[in-house]
Amino acid sequence: MKVPYFKPYIGREEEEAVLSVLRSGWLTMGPVTEEFEAKLRDYLGVKEVVAVSSCTAALHLSLLALKIGEGDEVITTPFTFAATGNVIMHVGARPVFVDIETKSYTIDPEGVKEAITERTKAIIPVDYAGHPYDVRAISEIAEDHGLFVIEDAAHALGAEYEGKKVGSLSTTTCFSFYPTKNITTGEGGAIATDDERVAERLRLLRLHGMSKDAWKRYTSVGKWYYEIEECGWKYNMTDLQAAIGIKQLERLDRFIEERRRIAKIYNSELDGLDVITPKEFGNVKHAYHLYPLLLKDYDRDEFIRELGRRGIGCSVHFIPLHLHPFYRKEFGFRPGDFPRSEWVYEREVSLPLYPGLTDEQIRWVVESVKEVIG
Repeated sequence: MKVPYFKPYIGREEEEAVLSVLRSGWLTMGPVTEEFEAKLRDYLGVKEVVAVSSCTAALHLSLLALKIGEGDEVITTPFTFAATGNVIMHVGARPVFVDIETKSYTIDPEGVKEAITERTKAIIPVDYAGHPYDVRAISEIAEDHGLFVIEDAAHALGAEYEGKKVGSLSTTTCFSFYPTKNITTGEGGAIATDDERVAERLRLLRLHGMSKDAWKRYTSVGKWYYEIEECGWKYNMTDLQAAIGIKQLERLDRFIEERRRIAKIYNSELDGLDVITPKEFGNVKHAYHLYPLLLKDYDRDEFIRELGRRGIGCSVHFIPLHLHPFYRKEFGFRPGDFPRSEWVYEREVSLPLYPGLTDEQIRWVVESVKEVIG
């Protein structure tokens, strides 16, 4: 049996939505993108949503909109994808890494307290695998020191913290709609915020700093004249992407429940083995973008090879940033600098987890893991 690590769940509704945009003659950012933003805004319960080309763009624009730049410091975790650290450097600031907690694998609030200096301007907590960061603790720290919180929620669309949707908890929240994420637009991202001034600047910066987008210049709703008000970027979403996103968003709650159902099966079947299974800590609702299984006493790479021989795809999340050649050269990091991140990385395997997995495939994954570990 073949069980790919991931397969996007795309149906006829998405196909028809894309065809409708193609036939409309308007392909770039326009009314469908605005509709997607409005629907996502309502889902999250926030005042503003700005759709962009990727979560990387969302993080970058958030830093720019909050005027973080040369000489500033931004605290984040090394246990994340490269984009989280890279965007800090793109604006001329310095990333300051703090290790993770040992349960949720999100940034350690006590470490954040110790890392704050007079140059610290923001914290970028990362919602790992769909588990929200410790919002209460980080928010209190940020408020005490006058810091922004830019949430990297690439994994956490549909997750909740104390009954509130991720997206409504931070200064800005950045989402990813990459094909492996909880919903997809092919490529794409979005920024959620309750700060209307920040949203206004985000919209300006996502399209060259222009006073008008194409819809307001080339259609009957506007005029051709525009002005460049800031030096911006080409980070807009398109109506083609947004059309897919609208249909995906309609299914999001069902997608999350299916992910949680599969994770529950994995947990119940694998908890007795010599492994650590992912759990919910605190009053949260885990979105289970990933199912990160930690192997206690079994070689991780050999485990992946054995599952591969059984037709099961796996992945690893993440190689900590401080172990990569660029960050080691730029900042002098060494193995051992962030031991908890390294401990998790050395043992972590992401099992297949997505809507569309059949019960037969789920059973095959469970049986294979038991056979290999046993």
